[in-house]
Amino acid sequence: MGISRRRVLQSGAAAALAPALHSLGGIAAATAQAGESPWRHGLSLFGDLKYPAGFKRFDYVNPDAPKGGVVRQIAVGTFDNFNIAVSGVKGSIASAVAYVYEQLATGALDEVSTEYGLLAESVSHPDDFSSVTYRLRANAKWHDGKPVTADDVIFSLDAFKQYHPQYSAYYRHVVKAERIGERDVKFTFDAPGNRELPQIVGQLTILPKHWWEGTDAEGRKRDIGQTTLEKPLGSGAYRIRDFVAGRSVTLERVKDYWGADLNVNVGRNNFDELRYEYFRDGTVALEAFKGDQVDWRTENSAKNWATAYDFPAATEKRVLLEEFPNRASGVMQGFAMNIRRDKFKDPRVRRALNFAFDFEEINKQLFFGQYTRIASYFEGTELASSGLPTGKELEILETVRAQVPPEVFTKPYTNPVGGSREAVRDNLREAVQLLKEAGYEVRDRKLVNAKTGAPFDIELLGADPNSERVSLFYKPSLERLGIAVNVRTIDPAQYENRLRTWDFDIIIALWGESLSPGNEQREFWGSAAADMAGSRNVVGIKDPAIDTLIERVIYTRDRDDLVAATKALDRVLLWSHYVVPQYTYSKVRTARWDRFGRPDELPKYGQSGWPLIWWYDAERAAKLGRRT
Repeated sequence: MGISRRRVLQSGAAAALAPALHSLGGIAAATAQAGESPWRHGLSLFGDLKYPAGFKRFDYVNPDAPKGGVVRQIAVGTFDNFNIAVSGVKGSIASAVAYVYEQLATGALDEVSTEYGLLAESVSHPDDFSSVTYRLRANAKWHDGKPVTADDVIFSLDAFKQYHPQYSAYYRHVVKAERIGERDVKFTFDAPGNRELPQIVGQLTILPKHWWEGTDAEGRKRDIGQTTLEKPLGSGAYRIRDFVAGRSVTLERVKDYWGADLNVNVGRNNFDELRYEYFRDGTVALEAFKGDQVDWRTENSAKNWATAYDFPAATEKRVLLEEFPNRASGVMQGFAMNIRRDKFKDPRVRRALNFAFDFEEINKQLFFGQYTRIASYFEGTELASSGLPTGKELEILETVRAQVPPEVFTKPYTNPVGGSREAVRDNLREAVQLLKEAGYEVRDRKLVNAKTGAPFDIELLGADPNSERVSLFYKPSLERLGIAVNVRTIDPAQYENRLRTWDFDIIIALWGESLSPGNEQREFWGSAAADMAGSRNVVGIKDPAIDTLIERVIYTRDRDDLVAATKALDRVLLWSHYVVPQYTYSKVRTARWDRFGRPDELPKYGQSGWPLIWWYDAERAAKLGRRT
């Protein structure tokens, strides 16, 4: 469930009203006796739910957290649209708008792959997972006071499938949505056995049909297929109070929010205002934080973390630096090659480019030794392959043995190791040999196709100036192989357009992975997504063995089976050399002005839990004095 997991902290709250939940046991028993699917207060991909029907709150929140205060946050980029159903929402506007809307269900931050009802009070599905039915809460309402209806749910699914490139793929296995009762919506899937689909449907963000089919303040009819800067109507804990287009958004807590007393909302949504300031330049954003123009900063730069936080407020502990463990996800980040282009079709060429990347030296020169090299598509999780395949993983790989590289069975995957002149020289020598085997040779210090004489050139394309220095570091090593290299940084809109048309050689790509991978793997690596504009299969992978392994991941029977199938998929992806793996850091670096409180114990899978379960601490704030 890779797409949705990145939104857990941005979602509104969830769970069931206590009276309704206490009654679910009786409902389940009655329906089970009748041979029907029981109604549940939540779903778990594997195993039992931690929180039973009627639970009062999540364990990790402070039920007495005070309400009030303002928090100012950094958003990167800009925005020109509040319509999340339309592709091309820019910058971090989704982070702000996510608090305005709600989903049918939401996850707990101390469990893996569970969901509890939010807009829906209960859920039911047959044992074969061929469909799922969600029952809406009778008291769920939009900010204009109108009820959230089954028609809103169906309208939302249709809108995302029609207009949003990623979610059209994510929900494509939902072939029908129909109202089967006053508050019941049934979703039918294209095939049985996909246990993740009921939860994927639960992650659907619900939009107000009546509002989108109405007119704005000037009498113009709204269009769900078009961008808009009209303040959206939502049902969540916050609404947009005001904004400056492209520069800032301020959300205010809804005082009469319908779900304020839901059990999983206890201790959450504590700030009266959430403000987002937009910055296109990371240096300017950092200086704004130092100047107390924003309250919280997540630091992605190793250089900044090592050198930029020695200003007085930090040394005096008015600004607190803290790292939070990232246990909720894994990652693959690397130089991704577009194998739709002939020059990258040979895996020996792709492997050669890995030999040209000196991670150890770039880690020392640019990153102060803070990073580790990525050696798995599920780096940082129990899902990462290692050593040689054994047991159930080996059994799964045997089913595709004839279709995958033989090294999958005979060699543990490792990246080349540099860091010294001798190691770099040996790695480049290995790269030259691989390129020669693939049909290339050096003529007049230029790498060319031995048959055609065509030069081998590469454009390293990016949209982030901060990433440019990584590409520039890589460039000389590639040039030592005779490859002509152009490092090009373009504006984000142009970059997105080129990606949508697959007009690139190599980009720096990142795939975040949840602890329960599933249907999103089709979009990451599946053949059907390779030619789908806007998909995450930027590499262009069309491999029957990988398709088979993806389906094996999706249709697993239990957690052990999922781990084995994912490791098998990981191993084949690695030995196909689609990317040159880069680096990662196992913690989230943060800096904050000391104005805030938090629960004593943070949720295991929630990183910092910011800002969802934090609160404004008036006593701490008074010690700091007035904000500038």
